[in-house]
Amino acid sequence: MLKAVFPGSFDPPTLGHLNIIERASSLFDELVVVVAENPQKKYLFSAEERVTLLQELAGPQKNVSLFIWNSLIVEFMRQQDIHIIIRGVRGTDDFSYEFEISMINKALDTTIETLFMPTDPRYFVLRASAVKELAFFRGDVSSMVPPLVEEALKKKYPGSP
Repeated sequence: MLKAVFPGSFDPPTLGHLNIIERASSLFDELVVVVAENPQKKYLFSAEERVTLLQELAGPQKNVSLFIWNSLIVEFMRQQDIHIIIRGVRGTDDFSYEFEISMINKALDTTIETLFMPTDPRYFVLRASAVKELAFFRGDVSSMVPPLVEEALKKKYPGSP
């Protein structure tokens, strides 16, 4: 059985994230989406909220499972006996960052391979941080996130300017 991990903060889950989940889940027997819970970061949505959103959104892919993890991804992968990480990249800046992270992961565990999946061109400029800022200022995020996430964002920012 060929398994892969797709880790990220998913704060909030975007159409770009879902595109990678759909495409990667068609390539592997199992895709494990790992929602980061980094105590050094401030999230808009709790890890449980992000998992709940992703469970509903990834529902059609029966080979997708979700976990919350608060440590190094290589530790999770060792525990689950998974050796492939999927990383979505939008451009050269993403690639440079993800390449460095892949080298760190490889140094920590030589059995881990990172596969870079270019984004669908429709989601080329989509960043979760930009989605949150736009939602805060009541901008239209409907082309960036599924309706479920759009509603969740409106609840998070009910009195924003």
